[in-house]
Amino acid sequence: MSDDTKSERPSKSAASAMWGGRFAQGPAAVMEAINASINIDQRMAEEDIAGSLAHAAMLGATGVISSDDSATIQRGLEHVRDEIRAGELQWSPALEDVHMNIEARLKEVIGDAAGRLHTARSRNDQVATDFRLWLRSACDRIDVMLVDYQRALVAQAEEHVDQVMPGFTHLQTAQPVSLAHHLLSYVELAERDRGRFADARRRLNESPLGCAALAGTAFPIDRDMTSKSLGFDRPMGNSLDGVAARDFALEVLSAASICAVNLSRFADEIVLWCTRRFGFASLSDAWSTGSSIMPQKRNPDAAELVRAKPGRIIGSLTGLLTVMKGLPLAYSKDLQEDKAPTFQAIDDLELALLAMAGMAGDLTFNGAAMEAAAGEAYSDATDLADWVVRELGKPFRDAHHISGSIVKAAEDRNVTLSDLPLKVMQSVEPGIDERIFSVLSARASMESRTSYGGTSPVRVREQVAAWKLRLSAGES
Repeated sequence: MSDDTKSERPSKSAASAMWGGRFAQGPAAVMEAINASINIDQRMAEEDIAGSLAHAAMLGATGVISSDDSATIQRGLEHVRDEIRAGELQWSPALEDVHMNIEARLKEVIGDAAGRLHTARSRNDQVATDFRLWLRSACDRIDVMLVDYQRALVAQAEEHVDQVMPGFTHLQTAQPVSLAHHLLSYVELAERDRGRFADARRRLNESPLGCAALAGTAFPIDRDMTSKSLGFDRPMGNSLDGVAARDFALEVLSAASICAVNLSRFADEIVLWCTRRFGFASLSDAWSTGSSIMPQKRNPDAAELVRAKPGRIIGSLTGLLTVMKGLPLAYSKDLQEDKAPTFQAIDDLELALLAMAGMAGDLTFNGAAMEAAAGEAYSDATDLADWVVRELGKPFRDAHHISGSIVKAAEDRNVTLSDLPLKVMQSVEPGIDERIFSVLSARASMESRTSYGGTSPVRVREQVAAWKLRLSAGES
């Protein structure tokens, strides 16, 4: 193995030689610029070397190349990998992509044996393998981040089971709920996000390696061996599909888009809750910024930026869908445009997840403001109607009308339902008695919702305990 790790990178004419004897001259400068992808796909260097190591081992085991060449190639690849990890490899746009850069450096390190590595494969199946390996790792990272986010939410929920807050529909006060119940709703959303990424991971975990350019290969390769070595469930069964499919990336981007939207909804609530108009919560200095002109400002910029991320992530999904929509089988250079938007979307989502987990754990809640708001806007009107159904045996539609009439009477007097005189209620429905006042408060309303999945603290404590157990056990 050579030690001259700083040898010059190939020229344009050398790059043309990488394509074979069909090309006598190097590409035009603009052609080189539009064709090169090394600034993007060098992120897959680890995956590319992993695939090459598996391929080289298989070629040696099947006798396609000698065991000595196989061992030399594997040692050389490990050397190149060490250089990449140390930041020592000089990437060359003239060599187009991560695959050719690594192969060229491998030749510098071990000599002509490097030329045997590409036997029975193509860059078409090579890049498809690398991309699947990279996205598989991304799905695994995202799952860990989602669990961290869920744990932060559950920890806050455990502290605020008895905290009443207004539940909203149409952003209007609707019915009182437990703050913990509200927070746990985002835990449920995150769990479905985990499921979507797990499903996408399961479907993408098939190996294209060995599909070659599009038709497979005449060499007696062992695709089961390389598939198993790389942790895939199986080799892909159709070579055309193996090199041309990018629906696995679309599926991950779809999961990322939905996840980003779910994060954005909570981010938007953080923005609202931290306003003086709501006053429900605050973020520490770690998650707030100031104003260049207004010294009094505390802005929840991290939450606002998370709220904006779906625009970029959905844009990545839309962009790749547009690239793919009219491509005939098998490989076209258009497919080179798959990685930049995918990498960007995953970067954005991972950053958003880290930020949301941090903010979820950092939030401080103003319980008094929440409880006061929970009792506004006649949020206990449904409880009045329910009481009329239970105690007076009225049909709910009649009870609904009775409750609405009583709310109107309270509005006319500018008082809450609990402050409305009993005789006024009885003028609407004579059967109402003093027992009605036991249900006319935000807290009583919250505590009464004992159905499974409801907001009663009894039910919410059960859900908190269940989520703590589930997340500690690593279930999905």
